[in-house]
Amino acid sequence: MPQLVVLFKPMILKRLFRAKRIPERPVYEAIVAAARHPLPYENWGVQDTIDGRFDMAVLHLFLILDRLKGEDSAFRQALADLFFGEMDRALRESGVGDVATGKRVRKMAEACYGRLRAYEQAMPHGEGALVAAISRNFFPDGSGAETARKLASYMLNCRDALAVLNPAVIMKGNFTFPKPEP
Repeated sequence: MPQLVVLFKPMILKRLFRAKRIPERPVYEAIVAAARHPLPYENWGVQDTIDGRFDMAVLHLFLILDRLKGEDSAFRQALADLFFGEMDRALRESGVGDVATGKRVRKMAEACYGRLRAYEQAMPHGEGALVAAISRNFFPDGSGAETARKLASYMLNCRDALAVLNPAVIMKGNFTFPKPEP
């Protein structure tokens, strides 16, 4: 009889310490993978900095949230929560102190929501409005007009590619964003 107990202990421990499956994680990972594509940084002039990478991640987050409008609002909220949770984790790993982390995440959340709102307002008005929104977000100093045009074109291309996908496919993370073209 004691042998049975020994056999079952590892199974119980595996169940207790198994990582919780987060349904939004594959979508978050697709956003991060697309935001890390080297072409915008190497060829288009997007700054390869924390701010530049943040802006690229928010751009892709917007595309997903926009595509899933009218779908599972709990999934959309959980994806946004995961996004901010990962920002918090990344800041802590980079050495930002506990007190400062909350303030920085709050500031990043405000910036994120401002960008999401700007893209949402610009998208129905076409590429020109989108270029203006991207310019303000990525290049507040007024530089980068050509990069903003390329990013706007890329965003519209991604929006069209996502539009033909079933939302369930997107929510399972079974998609990739189109690759940016030089």
